[in-house]
Amino acid sequence: MTSNTLDLSGRTAIVTGASRGIGLATAQALADAGANVVLTSRKQEAADEAAALIRGSAIGVGAHAVEEDQARRCIELTIEKFGRVDVLVNNAGTNPAFGPLINQDHGRFAKTMDVNLWAPLLWTRLAVEAWMGEHGGSVVNTASIGGLGHEAGIGMYNVSKAALIYLTKQLALELSPRIRVNSVAPGVVRTKLAEALWKEHEEQVAASTALARIGEPEDVAAAIAFLASDAASWITGETMVIDGGMRLGDALPFRSGASLGA
Repeated sequence: MTSNTLDLSGRTAIVTGASRGIGLATAQALADAGANVVLTSRKQEAADEAAALIRGSAIGVGAHAVEEDQARRCIELTIEKFGRVDVLVNNAGTNPAFGPLINQDHGRFAKTMDVNLWAPLLWTRLAVEAWMGEHGGSVVNTASIGGLGHEAGIGMYNVSKAALIYLTKQLALELSPRIRVNSVAPGVVRTKLAEALWKEHEEQVAASTALARIGEPEDVAAAIAFLASDAASWITGETMVIDGGMRLGDALPFRSGASLGA
């Protein structure tokens, strides 16, 4: 029986897209739990700068998430350096396609799907082949609450995240019982990728959310660290929503007492 603990001492984690935002916060959360952490970014310089910010055992590796040779090299370097790959966090994401789905071209479609869907599958396969298939492990994918609903303007991004949620469930079955695969679905978080959703109207977004603030990268990182750890040893194929209650709907009418009646 596995002990229910957040202690990741002696284990090694790879976090893709870790130069800032949720990825960087996740790397720190995993390092705080005792893991050796490998942070990836498209550019080696950005990966090194991010790794230097981590309190704990960490290295940076330049690897574009969709490039198989670079992904394989990263995993090989991780095993050379630390001897193992126990945790994979597929966090790299992009959103180049704004506007109605019907207006998107193949280039934007391909880039969105390559980074948000193909890369998690690619890195998971390589991690399984290199280590996890024999020794077990935990995979956590960064999805989005957009993959659970519908929004104007970012339909392509949301389609990719809905597919990632499905991919998570499929892989959880295919890789069971030795490898757990889960995902997180953040709401509006203070990141560069999501800043169009909050930067010009943060107060309004926060006010209408049940917990009265937008998310911080650390909020999501804590959930990822939990899912990666033995504390979540009986959880697989699940998508954990971290959105401050955003999916509940507009909280303002409830706070004002308008719903209480006369």
